Amino acid sequence: MKEETKGLYLAVILSLAIIFITNLIWPAKKAQIPAQATVEAAVPKTELPRETVVVDESPLTVAEALKEDRRVSIKTPALSGSIRVKGARFDNLLLEKYKQTLAADSPDIELLAPARTAAPYYAEFGWLDNGQNIRTPDAETLWQVKGSELTPQTPVVLEWNNGQGLKFIRRISVDENYLFSIEQAVENNTGKEITLYPYALINKIQDPKAPKSSVVHEGMIGVMDHNLKEIKYTDLEEHEHEDFKTSGGWAGFSDRYWFSAFILDKNRSSNVKFSNTAKDAYQVDYVGQPVKIAAGTIGTNNLRFFAGAKEIKLLDHYTNAYNIDKFDLAVDFGWYYFLTKPFFYILDFLYNFIGNMGWAILLFAALLRLVMFPIANKSYESMSKMKKVQPKIKDLQEKYGEDKVKLQQETLALYRREKINPAAGCLPMLIQIPVFFSLYKVLNISIEIRHAPFIGWIKDLSAPDPMTISAITHLPVPGLLDIGVWPILMGLTMWIQQKLNPAPTNKDQARMFALMPVIFTFMLGHFASGLVIYWTLSNILSIIQQKAIMKKNGVN
Repeated sequence: MKEETKGLYLAVILSLAIIFITNLIWPAKKAQIPAQATVEAAVPKTELPRETVVVDESPLTVAEALKEDRRVSIKTPALSGSIRVKGARFDNLLLEKYKQTLAADSPDIELLAPARTAAPYYAEFGWLDNGQNIRTPDAETLWQVKGSELTPQTPVVLEWNNGQGLKFIRRISVDENYLFSIEQAVENNTGKEITLYPYALINKIQDPKAPKSSVVHEGMIGVMDHNLKEIKYTDLEEHEHEDFKTSGGWAGFSDRYWFSAFILDKNRSSNVKFSNTAKDAYQVDYVGQPVKIAAGTIGTNNLRFFAGAKEIKLLDHYTNAYNIDKFDLAVDFGWYYFLTKPFFYILDFLYNFIGNMGWAILLFAALLRLVMFPIANKSYESMSKMKKVQPKIKDLQEKYGEDKVKLQQETLALYRREKINPAAGCLPMLIQIPVFFSLYKVLNISIEIRHAPFIGWIKDLSAPDPMTISAITHLPVPGLLDIGVWPILMGLTMWIQQKLNPAPTNKDQARMFALMPVIFTFMLGHFASGLVIYWTLSNILSIIQQKAIMKKNGVN
């Protein structure tokens, strides 16, 4: 029994370690974002634009910044905002379907924001001349606009003449969701061939005091030549950068639920750079292959730009519709991709069937228990038999208490006679570890679960149970002790389930097992309430199944 017992406790310790570490790196409460350094563009003619950071103690509000320039409004079922005419910069974008908080009057999520505000985040597109002294559009270029509003039905055309015989034309269109198409054309009336290089950049100021987590990737992200690249902000401190050459793919910035990226032409090679341009300022950019434009002809370059929510089904649609390489990996599915993504689709199907994500999670838990029913049956059969022979094991302990080797031999012999496999009880728990972690990822990454209500006081299944000690008593309880009702119910079901199992023969091991429900209660007290609800029902179903098997085997 010794080796089997070691395996059992090793699994328990590992699962506890996973949960404890996850809880530490995923705090329940977000820090407030202070005012940050502001940014304004400076665009050299012979290299990719880089940003000059200017510290401003009094940044503009978004409303003030929007009033400074002429703008082309954006209006779709999913987006609102505007494009700055000067520089044709995408720097004002709101997500119409998503609110910042649960409050009825909560403002929409603000994804992109202008320079000189507290949190600049914007995208630019254009051409580089590579030192040929050709005037190309930059952040200060005043474009002529054809069209007053960008909608799925009405694209917008921007034009600019450089005074040297070149006319730059940019046609911008948008679909019903979050995908923009930027079609660039250059009419060459200079009388000679010219060469230009297309580029795009996304610039963002990142709050250094924002909570950091390794559970969900937040930072720069892209797929380069079929390989996913995830780069944290801390990986590029002190103005460092990473460069890639790729054909196709995409690159941009990833937050927990929101995402922006330019999507590259799979038929042309591109040089992509992830860089820290200044303190807390980061940039993702690319320079494409040269476009040679003969005299009297037109050179073109087309690019797509995504800016919106990480809706998994929508990302899959874009992947298939536009042959975008691994676009769904903008969502951090984690190590268990093969479980996490199917779990999401099952939950989404159940949600569409039932109409409530909380009930969908409970039904999902029941279905999982049904799938694991045969394995769990064998486990509980073994545990019932072990509990039934507990008096005989105690007799052996009294008889061979001082002879550990003989005690182990006789115990194993007893198990063989009774046809008991002591390791059988470990299998369901070992299976539960990847299942638990995959569901944990789904509840943390799926925007479809964000702000999804259940019954009673649960208004957001992706957030911890709000019915905590401090919420009820208004006492300043330390965060670790501030747990809700559902985690307490989960801990109670764990304790009941533990009482149904045979007690460990070793006193130290017995004490450790006795503490597990308490430890798990406090740890899961700060996890997504949807996960705690799932585990609670799973425990209840396990208790019912185990009690039935114990009764069948004549065990009290």
